[in-house]
Parts: sequence; C-alpha cells; structure tokens
Amino acid sequence: MLRNLMAALVVAALGGAVVAADLKSGPQMGDKVPGAFHPLNINGPDAGKKYCLYCDAGDDPVVAVFGRTAPDQMTVKLLKALDAETVKNAKADMHSFAVFSGNQAKLEPALKDAAKQADLKKLVLAIETTDDPIPAKYNLNKDADVTVILYVDRVVKVNYTFEKGKLTDKDIDAIVKDVGKILPK
Repeated sequence: MLRNLMAALVVAALGGAVVAADLKSGPQMGDKVPGAFHPLNINGPDAGKKYCLYCDAGDDPVVAVFGRTAPDQMTVKLLKALDAETVKNAKADMHSFAVFSGNQAKLEPALKDAAKQADLKKLVLAIETTDDPIPAKYNLNKDADVTVILYVDRVVKVNYTFEKGKLTDKDIDAIVKDVGKILPK
C-alpha cells in the first residue's frame, strides 16, 4: 500500500515536471521561421523606425528572442551574452535581436535601459505594441515570458521557452553553447 502511494506521488511529481517542460512557444526545431514583421527598433542602425529584422538577416545565422514583459536582470544577462556571441561571430554574419510585446510608452524606456545595462553592440532590441503584436503565425505561447529561437537558412535549429522568472544562468550557458548549431562548420 505504502509502495503504491509512493509510486503515485513520484508519478504525480514527474507529471508536473513534464508539463512544465512541455511548454512550447514559437516555431519548433525543423520548422521554417514564419516570416516578416516590422517592430519598432529601439537601438541599432534603424533605431526609431519600424524595420524588419527577420528580412535583414536573410538566411544568415540568427538568435531571436521574444519577450512578453520588460526584461528582468536574467533576461538582460541573456541579451548581453547573446550580443557577445554576435560580436564574436561577426565573420559568420550572425544576427541577433530581441522583440518585446506590450505598451510602447512603458517598454521603450525599459528597453533603452536594458541596452545600456548590457552595453549592446550588435543585438537589436525592438517593440511590437499591443496594437500591433507579433504576428499570430509565430505561435508564441501566452504562458511563455521568454522564447529564444536559433535559426539559420530560416529553419529553426533550437528553441528555448521560459515561464516568467524561470530563466537561469545554466539556461543562458546552454543557449550560448547552442549558438554553434547555427554557425557554419
């Protein structure tokens, strides 16, 4: 009896972990990236303009981050690490951008502050307003606070999804390591 109860508790605990691990957001490994959209760029060469970062990158290696809320300290740390990888892999024409959805009046100062905190050199921060959200074809999960997509030739090689407050240093290290999966051999 006790053994059955313990087994049920283990299954329930594992079931809970599996559900959390099953959170999917955005195009998945092997999927084509859905296409163009024109967010308001906060930094970079097209700051202050609505510009298609997807279009600009073409078939080059790309790390795209999608956020539902203003970046917290861990997200800023992720952006800084991805920017460093983008600078390091400039010869491979690597691109990186992070698009946050929400109210422009609230997000713009937060993103400018994040760009300054992270001392971004190449990674572009952008906003899709609540009036002009990221296209539904990107299939971003409403429960995902941060979605990270690594792609090349417009095909997803890696996808990471995090609920609010769940991004860790270990996750950042794994994402940075996976950048190699989109770079030329």
